[in-house]
Amino acid sequence: MNSFWIILFHTYFNKLKSKSFIVTTLLTVVIVLALTNIQNIINLFDENGGQEKVAVLDETGQLYEPFKQQVKTINKDIQLTLYKGSDKQAEQAVEKGDYQGIITLRFNEEQLPEGIFKAMSIADSSLFTDLETSLQQVKTMLAASQMNLTAAQLQKLYEPVDFDKVALEKNAKTEEELNQARGLVYILLFIIYFAVIMYANMIAMEVATEKSSRVMEILISSVSPIKQMFAKILGIGLLSLTQLAVFLIVGYTSFKKNMDSLNNGFSEVFGFGDIPGATIFYAVVFFILGYFLYATLAAFLGSLVSRIEDVQQMITPMTLLVVAGFMIAMFGLGKPDAPFITVTSYIPFFTPMIMFLRVGMLTIPVWEAILGIAILTATIIVLAVFGARVYRGGVLMYGKSNSFKDIKKALQLTKND
Repeated sequence: MNSFWIILFHTYFNKLKSKSFIVTTLLTVVIVLALTNIQNIINLFDENGGQEKVAVLDETGQLYEPFKQQVKTINKDIQLTLYKGSDKQAEQAVEKGDYQGIITLRFNEEQLPEGIFKAMSIADSSLFTDLETSLQQVKTMLAASQMNLTAAQLQKLYEPVDFDKVALEKNAKTEEELNQARGLVYILLFIIYFAVIMYANMIAMEVATEKSSRVMEILISSVSPIKQMFAKILGIGLLSLTQLAVFLIVGYTSFKKNMDSLNNGFSEVFGFGDIPGATIFYAVVFFILGYFLYATLAAFLGSLVSRIEDVQQMITPMTLLVVAGFMIAMFGLGKPDAPFITVTSYIPFFTPMIMFLRVGMLTIPVWEAILGIAILTATIIVLAVFGARVYRGGVLMYGKSNSFKDIKKALQLTKND
């Protein structure tokens, strides 16, 4: 057993100190910090500190004030200025950079407002949309005035219809709980997806690298291939937990520090207000089981190749399985109770993502989640036993071996060993 722990910690610390791991971790930390400070970064490059200056040419002499009030209600960062010069002078001011754009207000034949917006570029659709919405509100008020509608009548006309959703299923999640769960599941699905692909590939590369350098021949003489396989799986598993812990600590700390610059804070933006303990539990369980499932698969696939260049070709089917599971899960975010989602949640290679999606989004019976975990665990055991046999023979195979036919050769070598 000592040799098992030696290989485990050797794999862990060797990868932990590698340049690729350090660079990847640092780059990801920088990306996390950039995303959580995105508003501060945008303001840093914005000469106006986030303010958008727009000149207003009011040909009516009546529309500027109501229009300004509506714009202020919709977007406080838009600063309107009543321009006294000509249209040509206003265009020159925009060209000089004094204003982001100019809007001309006038009445049409029905004495209702209309406008023309001019800017150096019309790529900024958000500014145009806010101005258009504001002018639409002014038009609505003037039209209501022409029809002699009172303010109360107008408010009644545009008052949203009462249309509530009621779930008849017992203990079903409310709309608010579903939105919260959707944000949480979305983030965790990405974590599971990228972690499984990245760390499973790392295991396959580790095995192929040792084979290509003939280190495997030395290891086989002192440690059984089965111990090697599981020691590498656990070693890189510890590495993944270490890296994820760094990302989560940095991300949470940065989000908490920049809550005011985000829309109402971290908890409301991503739906992380009150995370149910069961959801966190299932996230951890399905992440670990998903890792072991694909890590075991990657280890014996990596043992079949002798050249690092052949690793990607050999593990491509495994990667496609992960991608397929992720795409199905993305579809399931909108329809988590679809029969297709229910069925695929019991397919072992899709279970880590899709069953977690169902647990997070729906109130399913506990036995369904337990059944998914049991199927996944059984698949891992079967794959581990089969994979260990393939690994044992695969590490003895050298030469050009990048076909799945080599699995049969590996099994024959195991029997003869």
